[in-house]
Amino acid sequence: MPHNEQTETGTESARAAGAQAGRVFDIQRFSIHDGPGIRTTVFLKGCPLRCLWCHNPEGMSPSQIISFLPEKCIGCGECVHACPHHAHRLEAAGTDASALTHVYDRKRCQTCGRCAQVCDTRALELVGSNMTVEEVMKEVRRDRAFYATSGGGLTICGGEPLAQIDFTVALLSAARDEGLHSCVETSGFASWGRFRTMLPLVDLFLFDFKETDPQRHTEFTGQSNEIIVQNLRALHNAGARIQLQCPIVPGYNDREDHFAGIAALARSLPNLAGVQLLPYHPLGKSKLERFGLCPAVNLAKEPLYQARFERGISVLLGQGVRVLNRSGSAATSSAQDG
Repeated sequence: MPHNEQTETGTESARAAGAQAGRVFDIQRFSIHDGPGIRTTVFLKGCPLRCLWCHNPEGMSPSQIISFLPEKCIGCGECVHACPHHAHRLEAAGTDASALTHVYDRKRCQTCGRCAQVCDTRALELVGSNMTVEEVMKEVRRDRAFYATSGGGLTICGGEPLAQIDFTVALLSAARDEGLHSCVETSGFASWGRFRTMLPLVDLFLFDFKETDPQRHTEFTGQSNEIIVQNLRALHNAGARIQLQCPIVPGYNDREDHFAGIAALARSLPNLAGVQLLPYHPLGKSKLERFGLCPAVNLAKEPLYQARFERGISVLLGQGVRVLNRSGSAATSSAQDG
């Protein structure tokens, strides 16, 4: 058989792409809120924003983090012996010497993960795994039959997928090679060069838009929305298919001027696939305790939140915007991102 250098080079490139590694903190199968159809959603670590209401705070840092659920601890003491940094100890709870409390000192913790390795009840877990493209795609392929019948596929979110641009592009390339529909959920905060790199590989961008007022956006997320709006317009002008995702948070952006701002932005993008308002939910509050993170704000759904959410939908519809929310969605849907 003659030597085929081009074929060998292509094979080597495919192997290299499959071996490309990234840091993943969750893979959710059978997702129905992360793009069309039934999907597998891959959550990547690392995000440049610090949204006050973020419900995936474990995805902010690119580093691994320990999850601790004390209610699952049975006081076996295995973590105490396993930890080389003495970050765990068992103390007597009150006057009952047989009742022990697990004290986890995060200041001592070096996130080596040895405690999680010996924790059979999963009270301790190391969140953030280094995975290759092939390892991720092995999970994605498991529901291929559902994608075919529902029009679903792969969704990459985070965190911020563009923070791991090489890994994200490799995943998208693998999905494209296998004929899978691909969505990327993004905060929009990244260099245009990164968007341009992935543009040919993305079937639908789920583009988060959190706040129209630049000053408030900086206050709420830690970054200006200037580059976000620039990237949104550049993607639109490049012919990308975009769905605008707008989390509505009680007491922060559930304002009339923000609704009007969303409508004005959407109307300036005639080829937009549509706008979806995402209702706030308090999932992130429990995660803050689980990961030892300080709460940024104390958010709760106010009595009038439902009415304000529905008001936002009405404002958009009244301005001729294509709204993707179903009736009553504030009560039934869940926000996809911070």
